[in-house]
Amino acid sequence: MERKAHYALIGLFTFAVVAGAFGFIFWLHHSSGKKQAVAYRVIFDSSVSGLQVGGNVLFNGIRVGEVTNLRLDPEKPSQVIALLAVNKATPIRSDTRVGLEFAGLTGVASVSLKGVSATTPLIEREEGEPPTLKADPSASQDMMQAAREVLNKAEEVIAANQEALHQAITDIATFSASLARNTDNVDSIMNTTREAMSNAKEATASARTLIDNLDKRTDDITIGVNKMTATATRQIEIAGKAITDLAHNPQRILFGGSTATTSATPAPTPTRTAPAPTRRQPQQ
Repeated sequence: MERKAHYALIGLFTFAVVAGAFGFIFWLHHSSGKKQAVAYRVIFDSSVSGLQVGGNVLFNGIRVGEVTNLRLDPEKPSQVIALLAVNKATPIRSDTRVGLEFAGLTGVASVSLKGVSATTPLIEREEGEPPTLKADPSASQDMMQAAREVLNKAEEVIAANQEALHQAITDIATFSASLARNTDNVDSIMNTTREAMSNAKEATASARTLIDNLDKRTDDITIGVNKMTATATRQIEIAGKAITDLAHNPQRILFGGSTATTSATPAPTPTRTAPAPTRRQPQQ
C-alpha cells in the first residue's frame, strides 16, 4: 500500500509540473500578445454571417489580430459592432478599407483590412475609446447573399438566351434520336474501324519483316560483290604481271620457257671443222 501511494504521489507531482509549464507558456504568449495589440472598433451596416469571436483580422491578406467581441448596437439594430485586437505596428489609416473575407466555401469569415495610401495620416486614438472604423456597405454581404446574386445573374443570362438554349437542346435531342436510329451503323463503323486497325497492324508487321529481309539480302549482295571485286582484282594483277613479263622477254612467244632460263643460257653458236689433208698416190 505504501509503495502504491508513493507511485501515486510521484504521478500527481509530474502531472502538476507539466500542467504548470503549459499554463506558464500560455500566459506568457497571451500576455505578450496583449501588450503588442491595440483595440479598434468596426461598425458593419448589415449581416456579418460567418464572423465569430476569435476570428482572424487580415491586413492585405496577412493575419495581424483577432476579433475579441461582437455585439449589436442598441440604438441601431441594423448595425453590428466588432471589437478587434490588432498588432500596434499595423499601419491602419483613415482611408483603410474594412470588409469581410470568406475562406473558400466553408463560410468562415475574417475581418479584412486593406491599405490604400501611404501618405494618409494614421488614425488618432482617444484615451479610453478605441478608434472606430466604418466597413464598406457592400463588404458585409454574406455568402448566401453572394450566391443569390450569382443565381440571379445566371437566371438573367438564361432568360436573355432562352431561344438559343431551346434550339441547342432541340439539336441535342435530334442528334440523340438520330444516333439511336443508327446504332447498327455506328456498330458497323466501329467494327470496320477495328478491322482497319488490325489490318494496319498486320501490314506494319509485314513491312517490318520485309525490311528485315531486304536488309539481310542487301548484306548478302554486298558480301558477294566484295568477293567478286576481290577475285577480279587478283585476276587483273595476274594479267598485268604476265603482260609486264612479256614486254621484257618477247622471245617467250618463240622459245617458250621461263623468263629466267631464257635470259641465263645464250643460244649455241655452230663451230667450223678443218678439212682432212689428202694423201698423194706414188707414181709408177
